[in-house]
Amino acid sequence: MAGNEPVLSPDQRRPINPRKARIGAVGAIVILLLMTIGNHKGNTENYFMYGMAGLIALLLVGDWVLRRNGLRD
Repeated sequence: MAGNEPVLSPDQRRPINPRKARIGAVGAIVILLLMTIGNHKGNTENYFMYGMAGLIALLLVGDWVLRRNGLRD
C-alpha cells in the first residue's frame, strides 16, 4: 500500500506549465521555418526543418483536439 505517501495521479506532477509549453512549441515552429531562409545551396536541411516543424504542429493540433474534447487539461 501507499503507507504515508500521498496518492498522486501523474497529471498532478507536471514539470512545466502546459500553456508555456504550447507557446514554446509555436516559437520553435517559427524558428525552424525562419532557419530555412539562409545562404545554403542544398535543400536537405530545409526538408528536415519542414518535417520537424510539421511534426510539432501535428502535436499541437492533437493537443488542441484532446483539450477541446475534454480528454486533457
